[in-house]
Amino acid sequence: MAVRDHRLRRVGPPDLSVSFCGLRFRNPILAASGTFGYGVEFEEIVNLEKLGGLVVKGLSKEPAIGNPPPRLFETAAGMLNAIGWQNIGARAFVEEKLPLLRKIPNTAVVANVIGNCREDYEETIRILNEGGGLAAYELNLSCPDNRHGGMAFGSDPWLLEEVVVAAKRVSRRPVIVKLSPNVSSIGMMARVAAGAGADALSLINAFPAMAIDAETRRPRLGNVTGGLSGPAIKPIALRMVYEAAHAVDIPVIGMGGITSASDVIEFVLAGAAAVEVGTASFWDPCATEKIVDELEGWCVEHRIDRITGLIGGLQAD
Repeated sequence: MAVRDHRLRRVGPPDLSVSFCGLRFRNPILAASGTFGYGVEFEEIVNLEKLGGLVVKGLSKEPAIGNPPPRLFETAAGMLNAIGWQNIGARAFVEEKLPLLRKIPNTAVVANVIGNCREDYEETIRILNEGGGLAAYELNLSCPDNRHGGMAFGSDPWLLEEVVVAAKRVSRRPVIVKLSPNVSSIGMMARVAAGAGADALSLINAFPAMAIDAETRRPRLGNVTGGLSGPAIKPIALRMVYEAAHAVDIPVIGMGGITSASDVIEFVLAGAAAVEVGTASFWDPCATEKIVDELEGWCVEHRIDRITGLIGGLQAD
């Protein structure tokens, strides 16, 4: 994709808005699921109106308590987490959290959906369909820190297709499929999801990993293994986003180690229409808002009038 000449910028601030799946986002920065609670917990420290959107923590048909502690461990250039699927359940979310989220003007709210079987995804989506104010659903088919479901759907093309088809059949909103990085061909899995009806893709999720305390000879996580995220996985994430974006014609949302505006630009150049910021919120709860400000400054400095002009603009030749 050719990159337009941006040397003659229009007067005024750059246009950071992006549109896909029939939705418009004020900018391409979304808070990632599992790192931002239900969003409302951050409203006293983050100006949620500045974000393009937020993806709430994974929601299941019934409430879940998650994995045993400890659940987090800092690693070199990253973090291990084994939170599991702790959540209040889809029904409580619709009744208690969604009314508060609807008060945030023009910030898209995406519900991350989790399940142990196809029927779980269907039933959870049916419950969420009853709530107003949601922009889309993100099917979590790649969670590495749960003992059931999750990652299995994202690594088996037949299961992936089955769940996406089922979700699309019952959904009243666009369906974003969150792909697992633990596959031999991300391009193939992207095509399977797109062929099954996915409206967009998001990737990548964390990698299965572990840490051991040499002194106690015990695992650092109560679940023994968890998901590795943060800057350590960014180069792999960029490669997979690039490959997925070149394999399908539907939008791709990139994530994996984003901590700065230049990181955002790299993912956009690789083909991402938007990005999700995750692990950075653990060490700086205001990371998402700061990256939005940095991105505007980066575009002004580089005379970029519209962020969409950079999507897929990697000059690899």
